[in-house]
Amino acid sequence: MESIFGEPPAGFSSSTSQESHFISTGSGESHQGLSHVDSSGQARMVDVSSKEDSKRVAVASCKVLLGQKAFHLVASNQVAKGDVLNVAKIAGINGAKHTSSLIPLCHNISLTHIRVDLALNEKDFSVEIEGEAATTGKTGVEMEAMTAVAVAGLTVYDMCKAASKDISITEIHLEHKTGGKSGDWSRKQ
Repeated sequence: MESIFGEPPAGFSSSTSQESHFISTGSGESHQGLSHVDSSGQARMVDVSSKEDSKRVAVASCKVLLGQKAFHLVASNQVAKGDVLNVAKIAGINGAKHTSSLIPLCHNISLTHIRVDLALNEKDFSVEIEGEAATTGKTGVEMEAMTAVAVAGLTVYDMCKAASKDISITEIHLEHKTGGKSGDWSRKQ
């Protein structure tokens, strides 16, 4: 692992056998949690060729805390750069389509659907963003859904930064996913 990340983190002994952290299948694959790391600790792209195609859907969300001034500018469509919510929606869709270019070990996926919704929340002066990605294929779309909301959130920040530098992009996470070998998962279980 040191060959990838440099010095081990505090409390991690480099003399510990890698076999205690990685279970090798003999084919160079690792199956104890980190599928993108082989038995020698090297990064790798997972081979999905033997997987069956299945319908896969993932929904992610995030929140952009604008503050009162920027919030009111967005709500009244008075931001100098233009319509923040619509530009961020298109940016999020575009981000999902480019996930494999941004995240090095993600597979290039043929997406069948992308949805990005943005809603203003006056209670905390925020923009709530939800993104959904879908495909029928051999690997999931969780990263595409999370990239969609992250890029949409970054776009909101970019368009509002002249009004306030104190904007925070928070709570980026997967809400739920369906399909694939691991089956369905939901944060609200």
